[in-house]
Amino acid sequence: MKNVRIAVAGAGLIGREHIRCIQAVEGAELIAIVDPSSAAEHKANELGVAHFTELKDLLSAGLAEGVVLATPNNLHAEQTRQCIEAGLASLVEKPVSSDIESARDLVDFYRIEGGDVPVLVGHHRSYSAVMQAASNQISRGELGRLVAIQGSALFYKPAHYFREGKWRTKKGGGPILLNLIHEIGNLRQLCGEIRSVSAITSNSIRNFEVEDTCAIALEFESGALGTFILSDTAASPKSWEQTSGENRSYAHYPLESCYHITGTQGSLSVPSMKRYRYSANTDPSWWNQFEQSNIEFDEVDPLIEQMKSFVAVINGEEAPRVSLVDGYMNLLVIEAVVKSAKTSRPVLIDPVALALNA
Repeated sequence: MKNVRIAVAGAGLIGREHIRCIQAVEGAELIAIVDPSSAAEHKANELGVAHFTELKDLLSAGLAEGVVLATPNNLHAEQTRQCIEAGLASLVEKPVSSDIESARDLVDFYRIEGGDVPVLVGHHRSYSAVMQAASNQISRGELGRLVAIQGSALFYKPAHYFREGKWRTKKGGGPILLNLIHEIGNLRQLCGEIRSVSAITSNSIRNFEVEDTCAIALEFESGALGTFILSDTAASPKSWEQTSGENRSYAHYPLESCYHITGTQGSLSVPSMKRYRYSANTDPSWWNQFEQSNIEFDEVDPLIEQMKSFVAVINGEEAPRVSLVDGYMNLLVIEAVVKSAKTSRPVLIDPVALALNA
């Protein structure tokens, strides 16, 4: 079978990661880089691929069968729309847009005009072997009926992170908009749709314009409840990056977990994958002992797996694992968290939006 011709728009950090993945995946071929910078042109020349300064020029050239949109967030919605109009499959990085209105407009456009043009949203943790193993435990009923989930994203961003990007101290630069969307994707994959959120925030540590810490209560459509604590000024290993070990750039604490999922028959810590469960002939009771086990899984690179999936989507072999509606739903929950923190009230997720993904 011939290689799938893929272009990458945006040659920054995540764009270069996508280039790495294309080069590593059998059946994928990098044919172009789209980015106006001289560094991107140099990279394209180094790799022997075409270089374009604008996406429209790539689309007009008709060279690609798929494009990865690793451009700034404010360009995602419009560029995804351009790809849809050109009939070109796209993998758009999360968030699917920088604001909920343009994301909603994009979903509406796609439902009317998208036809069979595939769009995949780059929530790469959906391809994690840890996430797949945890999802399987829940869907197979190994934990019983889902009761609750406790989650955390606790990490410490160093001072130079903010010195090098002053915008990170301003509205839109805090951990809710920059980091929480990854966690919402995980929570929805593990526990289903989120019905409502209540959130409180604090900026008392750094005293920036934006929050440094956020506490969230969640209600899921299933009736399960959850709590989540987020902070980028916490000296703690309890974040996905530090516990999963999937990104070797971060310090790794393999015995720690950042999620604890509880059902009526058992519980599971993720990503350590330690499971506690009552045996089939033991009545659930705090007096009775759990069976304890570690759930095994084969480690994979989620970004590589995502690229394999994108190739399969382009070839018509599978549907997008993270759809445009999924990307929109994740952003919608983020908007609800921001609104709840601002108003000090619970915020219901739009039931019409929930119906879209039913």
